[in-house]
Amino acid sequence: MKVEPGGGIRATAHPLFPAKPEVIQALLADYSHWPDLFEVRMRVAELTIREGVATIDLRIEHPLMPGEHRLVTESRSVPNGGLVTDLKGGDFKRYHRAWMLEPAGAGNQTRAAFELVIEIESMVPDWLVAIAMRQELEAHFRIVKQKALEHSRR
Repeated sequence: MKVEPGGGIRATAHPLFPAKPEVIQALLADYSHWPDLFEVRMRVAELTIREGVATIDLRIEHPLMPGEHRLVTESRSVPNGGLVTDLKGGDFKRYHRAWMLEPAGAGNQTRAAFELVIEIESMVPDWLVAIAMRQELEAHFRIVKQKALEHSRR
């Protein structure tokens, strides 16, 4: 996690998930249930999928940002496993998230390369956003792991 010189935050991680890449891909691409993968309060206001591109209009409530904030993104699956999400509009200056997925272990696990670059329209200093973001991403990875385990047990 680091503060970008021009503003915003860049986070990278390499989590290991206890399920095949197809399971993780399905969880990450289940756009209507994205709010279930986070502890921060959010809701899907609108979702459209055309030609493999999902446009998601999220409304997010966050303790560091009073009120409800809008994040409109486009997401697409990438060849060989993964998902790339980029900012289309809303209350953010920058938003780019990439998941690259590959099999690990005996093929029943997934090693992920994760990157998130975010800059919000806020008076909150980036260093404080970075602290909160670290905690939120740790919770996000934990929730994805939990859901992957639940799916694997079915």
